[in-house]
Amino acid sequence: MMSTHSALLQVRDLRVDIGERTVLQSVTMDVPEGELVVLMGANGSGKSTLGMALAGHPSYHVAAGQALLGGTDLIPLAAHERARAGLFVSFQAPPDVPGVKNNLFIRTAINAIRQARGEDPQDAFDFLSGAKAAAKELGLPATMLSRPVNEGFSGGERKRNELLQLSLMKPKLAMLDEIDSGMDVDGVRAVVKLVERMRGEGTAFIIVSHYLQMIELLQPDRVLRLDGGKIVEEGDIELARGIARTGFKQHAAAAEAAAVGA
Repeated sequence: MMSTHSALLQVRDLRVDIGERTVLQSVTMDVPEGELVVLMGANGSGKSTLGMALAGHPSYHVAAGQALLGGTDLIPLAAHERARAGLFVSFQAPPDVPGVKNNLFIRTAINAIRQARGEDPQDAFDFLSGAKAAAKELGLPATMLSRPVNEGFSGGERKRNELLQLSLMKPKLAMLDEIDSGMDVDGVRAVVKLVERMRGEGTAFIIVSHYLQMIELLQPDRVLRLDGGKIVEEGDIELARGIARTGFKQHAAAAEAAAVGA
């Protein structure tokens, strides 16, 4: 599905294999600067696979197709080069990184991105000041900055920590994979507030979610439904509401019947 606007992200006929199994058959989509797209799909439809393939995870093999971010071809790049090009992809289940302090991890990532942009590195004092302010905004205790990445963090704290990284790294495009999972009401509000602010600054978002309340608060520009490794339906918030009412299986059957009768 393609937008009529100038696109920041351009994905064309992307096919992704995991081992011998093809998970994404052919995905085509455009995401303009500052746009918010919600991606929905039943379990196993390929939502997380799309994110991992765009991020350059070595277990996800792009067998065909193209993905451009700001005109840069992502597919030949290593994962860290894709991040430097302006891509941010969150984990559905953020892992621990034992022995690596949160503040050192984030500052190192920020300075790698700044270097790629031709900017001077951020010193420790300026970084810490900004990180503490961002952590407070997200409801994350400042003490978390000096702890190893995600070690001993609850599910909600892990997700807030990814939001902290997102806030400080300021990517061109962010794909958030079920960022609301494990979040309380305050956490969901923090997601919505951060996304709204960053969209105003030009960041585009692809958000994977089945949580209708959050989707409505986000006010997406478009909602896409992924099924069988392809984007099979595009709509507005009413598409998300319809899926929430009936479930994926019944919605898909009704959509197929409508297409046959058209």
